Amino acid sequence: MPREFAFHGIYMPTVSLMFLLAAVVAWGFDRLLSGLDLYRFFWHPALLRLCLFVCIFGAMALTVYR
Repeated sequence: MPREFAFHGIYMPTVSLMFLLAAVVAWGFDRLLSGLDLYRFFWHPALLRLCLFVCIFGAMALTVYR
């Protein structure tokens, strides 16, 4: 994967695209967890959402930039 891509003549790093994709995937997991009412098992649901996003984004970044 290239390190940067052109978006309407502006060069953007690939990390920004991965950030948006990770946000969409994390949103999907959030909807799944809230739909199944699994957030009641966690102490702090907002912290779980943040950690879930960081794990997804980190996994995507490691696969691309390794």
